[in-house]
Amino acid sequence: MGEGEDSERASQRGERDPTDVNDAMDRYASGDDAAFVILYDALAPRLLAFLRRGLHDDALAQDLLQQTFLQIHAARERYATGLDAVPWAFAIARRLRIDAFRKSGRESLGDDTESVPSQRSSPLEDLEHMRVATALQAALESLPEAQREVYELVEGEGLSMAQAAGVLATTVMAVKLRLHRARQALQAAARQLAE
Repeated sequence: MGEGEDSERASQRGERDPTDVNDAMDRYASGDDAAFVILYDALAPRLLAFLRRGLHDDALAQDLLQQTFLQIHAARERYATGLDAVPWAFAIARRLRIDAFRKSGRESLGDDTESVPSQRSSPLEDLEHMRVATALQAALESLPEAQREVYELVEGEGLSMAQAAGVLATTVMAVKLRLHRARQALQAAARQLAE
């Protein structure tokens, strides 16, 4: 997927153009402190959502978001301009999240499933929705960590395959394979629910 396709996907989701983020990071790395506001506004909501899903603790997610930006600030002089800043920032947040789990003794990096019942649905429909969401969440959490992380980054955060590969320090082919396997497992779980 090229830069043009990334820009188009971002604009369709109402997000900032990824080239704007990259430009802001390049400017910030070059000493333009005003570019930090653009960088923060573009990345903070996505990073916070990523951290919240994995932590189940809003206060800790907020703290890790601030630590992520502190590390971005500390590393800005060493940042190689011209790189894609999105996977770089997600990689920093991911490492901080893993460290937080290690410190707390947790082993799972599962996502929260927050079911918001529709105002138009009946209580039975809401109950069925919660049952399905819980079962699919359990299926997601039962995936091997490598597949779950790829699924979260690509499907949850909207990163491209190349960006997810950058975050996970692997190849695009490995990301495609892990994502394919994750989708197959989740589709199988959805088929079982439908039976």
